[in-house]
Amino acid sequence: MIRKTLYAPWRIEYILGPKPNTCVFCLPETTEEDEDRFVLCRAQHCFVIMNIYPYSSGHVMVTPYRHVHHITELSTSELHELMDYVQISAKVLETAFHPHGINIGVNIGEAAGAGIREHLHVHLVPRWNGDHSFMAIMSEVSVIPEHLRSTYAKLRPLFLNLQSPR
Repeated sequence: MIRKTLYAPWRIEYILGPKPNTCVFCLPETTEEDEDRFVLCRAQHCFVIMNIYPYSSGHVMVTPYRHVHHITELSTSELHELMDYVQISAKVLETAFHPHGINIGVNIGEAAGAGIREHLHVHLVPRWNGDHSFMAIMSEVSVIPEHLRSTYAKLRPLFLNLQSPR
């Protein structure tokens, strides 16, 4: 099998760039900056945000407002709402992108692959047959991600139609 290289040059900004002193998931309560921060929707205990260094077009994360690093630290109501929004996010991704599947995962701790281990977040990554398998290099693979602003414009109205206001 011939190995081909999969390029994701937008990720180098995150890898080599300066890391903020504050948690990127600790958002202000206001919605004024939601579009700039790629926040798709807000609920009582959690919010849905796009990954600005995605593995695939439509890569979103469901994140509790409360700054916790482990799923066992969530209250029952926080956990239930988080899972509700994982389900809502999966439905939105299926409607918008028609993927063949969706990877849903939580990385708890650095050894598990958590890039931001201090604040729990659930990843949802749309997948298609023959795609890039979380950046693993495979033969005859092409990754053509949609621009983040285009993805936001596609997903935001779908979230607004599926949820009740906060």
